[in-house]
Amino acid sequence: MSNDVGRIRNVALIAPGGSGKTSLAEAMLFTTKATERLGSVEKGTSVLDYEPEEIRRHMSISAAFHHYEWNNHWVNIIDTPGDDNFLSDTIIALQGADGAILVVDAVEGVKFQTEKILGYANRYGLPCLIFVSKLDKEHANFEGVIEELSNSLNIKAVPVCLPLGNGEAFEGIINLLSMQAWIYQKDGSGKFTKKEIPEAYKDKAEEFREKMVEYLAETDDALLERYLEGEEIKDEEWQQALHQGTVKKLFIPVVCGSGLLNIGIQLLLDLVNHCLPSPKERGPVVGIHPDTKEEVKRKPNPEEPFSALVIKTISDPFAGRITVFRVFSGTLRSDTTILNSTKGFKEKVGQLFALAGKTQRLLQEVKVGDIAAVAKLKETLTNDTLCDEKSPIVFKAAEPLPSVISFAIEPKSKGDEEKIYSSLVKLAEEDPALRLERDSQTKELILSGTGQLHIENTIEKLKRKYGVEVTLKSPKIPYKETIKGKAKAQGKYKKQTGGRGQYGDAWIEIEPLPRGEGFEFVDKIVGGVIPRNYIPAVEKGIKGAMAEGILAGYPVVDVRVYLVDGSYHPVDSSDMAFQIAGSMAFKKAFMEAKPILLEPVMKLTITVPDELMGDVIGDINSRRGKVLGFEAKSKYQVITALVPMAEILTYASDLTSITGGKASFTMEFSHYEEVPAPLAEKIVEEAKKEKEG
Repeated sequence: MSNDVGRIRNVALIAPGGSGKTSLAEAMLFTTKATERLGSVEKGTSVLDYEPEEIRRHMSISAAFHHYEWNNHWVNIIDTPGDDNFLSDTIIALQGADGAILVVDAVEGVKFQTEKILGYANRYGLPCLIFVSKLDKEHANFEGVIEELSNSLNIKAVPVCLPLGNGEAFEGIINLLSMQAWIYQKDGSGKFTKKEIPEAYKDKAEEFREKMVEYLAETDDALLERYLEGEEIKDEEWQQALHQGTVKKLFIPVVCGSGLLNIGIQLLLDLVNHCLPSPKERGPVVGIHPDTKEEVKRKPNPEEPFSALVIKTISDPFAGRITVFRVFSGTLRSDTTILNSTKGFKEKVGQLFALAGKTQRLLQEVKVGDIAAVAKLKETLTNDTLCDEKSPIVFKAAEPLPSVISFAIEPKSKGDEEKIYSSLVKLAEEDPALRLERDSQTKELILSGTGQLHIENTIEKLKRKYGVEVTLKSPKIPYKETIKGKAKAQGKYKKQTGGRGQYGDAWIEIEPLPRGEGFEFVDKIVGGVIPRNYIPAVEKGIKGAMAEGILAGYPVVDVRVYLVDGSYHPVDSSDMAFQIAGSMAFKKAFMEAKPILLEPVMKLTITVPDELMGDVIGDINSRRGKVLGFEAKSKYQVITALVPMAEILTYASDLTSITGGKASFTMEFSHYEEVPAPLAEKIVEEAKKEKEG
C-alpha cells in the first residue's frame, strides 16, 4: 500500500446490472498485473464475482474489493452490484470511495437505473469518470450514448477519446489528449501500438478535440481568456484543467473501450490517477463526538487519531465474521485495541489484511485512505465507526434501501426453527437490507428484502452456508376486528359439580372507539353487585376474547366496554368464573354490534417514466388502490398511492413486469381500513374452514 496519501485512489465501479462493470474491473486488474489472467463473468472465472450465486447468475450480488498499482499510484477498487435487488450494498460500499467510474453499455445506452445509481455517487459528492463499454458489440453507438448522457442525465459528458470502428470492426481508440490512434491486438492482452489518426477519422477527432478543449478552458476564467485570444496553452495546463473540472464536478470525462477485449483500459487507468481525487484532496471528514454530540473533524493524515467506517461485513461459517473498513484518519496496527464508538464497545484487532476478491494479503498496519479487513470482531457490524478510544468520533452512516417484499419462512425439516433463526441473523449481519422479525400477531417468522431475487438469493445462501432449507410463503395479512355499532349482552357462567361450584355473571355494553384508540374498560358497577376483587377478572376475560378474535380469529381493536351490572355467589364465585363470564358477554355483544374486519393499508411511492404512468395508475386502481397525487421529476413521475396490503404482496415483481424494470417503489404502513363486505365474508369463511381443518 502507498505511504503517500496523495497517491492513493479509492474508486467504485457503478452501473446498472449487465453493463459490463465487472468485466471492466477484471481488465483493469489484469492490465496492472494485479491478476495473472483476464477473468470472465460469463465463464465463471471472475476474481470479483466469486460467490456461487454470482457465478450461476452471471451478476454481482455483493460489493467486492481488490487493488492494483499503476504509475506509482495505489488504487483500491470497489466493484458494486447494479441490480435493483442488491443496491443497498452499493449505497453502503460507496461510503469507502473518493471517486467513481460509471459504466454505460454502448448498445443499451442510458438505462432507467443509470440515473438512480449516479444519484447515489452524487449523494456522497463523488467525482466521476464514465466508461462506455461493449464497443465490440453489434449496434454499439458511442455518439448516441454521449447525446443520451447529456439529455437524459443532464450532465456535461466530455469524451477524451473516440472509438476506432464499431462492433466487429472495433479495433482501438483515438486519444483526444495526445491526438493519437491506439490500435489494439484483439486477444485480450491489452497490447496496442500508437499510430497517426486514420484519414477517415481526422475531421471527427478535430471536432471532438475542439469541444473537449472548450470545456477544459471553461474551468478557469484566466485560461478561458487566453484560449479565446488564441494564445498557445501547454499540455500540462490542459491536464490541470481536466483534473480541476472533474474534481469540481463541472463535467465528467468519458473514456470508451471493451472490458471483454481489454481495449481502452490504459487511458482509463491514467485518468483514475490524474482526474479522481486522493483522500488528501477530498479533505477532512466530519463526525460527532459520541458523548458531547458536538461536531468533530478528522484530517486525512496518518498522524491524526485513528478513525474508520465499516463498509461491509462478510459472514463466513468457518472464518467467522470478516469486517471490511475504510480508514479516514490515522494509523492502525495489528494486535491493538480500538473503540467501536457506534456501540460503545472495545474491540481487539487481530491480523489485518487487504482483500483481493476472495483471497487476502496480510498487512502489518493500515493508514488513512486504505481499505482493509479484519476477522472476528465481536460486536462490530456494517456502518459502525471504529476509532481511537482516546479520541472518539461517530460517522453518520448510510441507510440501506427500505424493504418492499416479505415472505413467511417455514423449515422444510421439523426442529430446524432455531437453526434457521440464528443462520438468518448471521446473513442479516452481512446484508443490512435484510429484515428478520417475528410477527407478534400471526406468530410467523417474516423475512423482508428489497425484491424477490434478494430473498431467493438469501435462501440459496442459507442452504449453501448453513445447510438449512426453508419454504417461502406469502405472509398472513394481519387483519384486525372491530365494531361499528353498540350492543349490550350478559355473560353468565354457572357450573355445579359435586362440592364447590362456579358462578360469575356480568352485563356489559360495548361501543366503537375512534380508529387507533385500542381498548378502554369502564367500571360502572354500583352497590357491590360484583365485588371489587372480581372486576379485574372480568376485564381479563374480555381482553382474552379480544386477543383470540371472534369474527375470524383476528385481534379485536378500538372498542370501549362498560361493565354495567352482574351478580355473584358468596361461595361459588371466583376469578376464573368472572373471567369466563366476561369473555362470554364480550363475544355475544361483539356479534350484535355490527362487527367488521380491518385491513392494513400501505402507502406506496412509485417512480415511473412519464410514458408508463397510465399503466401504473390503472394497475393501482385494479388493486383497490387510491392515488393521492403525483409529482414530475425530470422525465419521471413520482406517484403516491394508498393500497391494501393484501393486494400488493407480490408488487415488487408485478411492477417489474408492468414497466419492464423501469420503475421503482418504496412502501410503508399507513393505517387500518374497513375491508369491503363481500371480501370480508370470504376471509371469514376461509378462517372458519382453517379452524375446522
